[in-house]
Amino acid sequence: MKLYFLPFLLIAALAPTVVGQSTSPYYKKFWNLQSQKGWSGYALLSPSWGICTSCSPTGSNVNWSRVPGITSPSVSGSSTHHAIGGTHPYADILWNNHLVGNFSSQGLPDLSNTLVPKLHNFVYDVYFYAKNISYSQALEFDINQFTGGQSFIWGHECRIAGGHEWDIYSNVYHKWVPTGVSCWPKNNAWNHLIIQVQRTSGGKLLYQSITLNGKTATLNISKSPTSSSWHGVTINYQQDGNSSMNNYSIWLDKLNFSYW
Repeated sequence: MKLYFLPFLLIAALAPTVVGQSTSPYYKKFWNLQSQKGWSGYALLSPSWGICTSCSPTGSNVNWSRVPGITSPSVSGSSTHHAIGGTHPYADILWNNHLVGNFSSQGLPDLSNTLVPKLHNFVYDVYFYAKNISYSQALEFDINQFTGGQSFIWGHECRIAGGHEWDIYSNVYHKWVPTGVSCWPKNNAWNHLIIQVQRTSGGKLLYQSITLNGKTATLNISKSPTSSSWHGVTINYQQDGNSSMNNYSIWLDKLNFSYW
């Protein structure tokens, strides 16, 4: 499905160890973002997957909800429930949060433009509980950085009805690229996902690794960025509907995000 960033719409058994994480002067970790403010939801309709300006969360062609503060199922005691459904085949719902820079939800607007350019490493760490996961075309987890006139979008898509494989996003060609890494999240159970990426010193996007339920796939795949006048760091979470738009639910918990 088409990947979006919305700047002007308010648009192994263990996790891998990353050298420099604890020693960098820029290291910071956001905790439990699923329970924090700043999330906006948007409907994307096939076949163009453009933003639907006339869609509403209670519409019939596509509908969605996001409810924080759920105690069960939960890992931390406060998960957030995400549901999608409707009648429009292959519709998607994108949730986006601006963490650093323009429109920061975390009080870090970086007005002097001194923080975002120094950030090179990012970790997206989340637990998700799936109900009726076979109805999901895909689940998407994205890390986005915009700095120095360039756009770095590390898109990660777990195809489920679409074929149980991880795809990554090619910024230049605006398409999803299969990795050959399988993706079989558990239904009616908690899954733990850790994604690690890097903006290299040479200005490339480096997809480093994906860890799902304790099993790490090392990617080390490099891609090129595109141009952008925006400034900041954001994350996305997206649920994709299948051909029949069967209703399904995902709960997110302990959504932590680190940068340095």
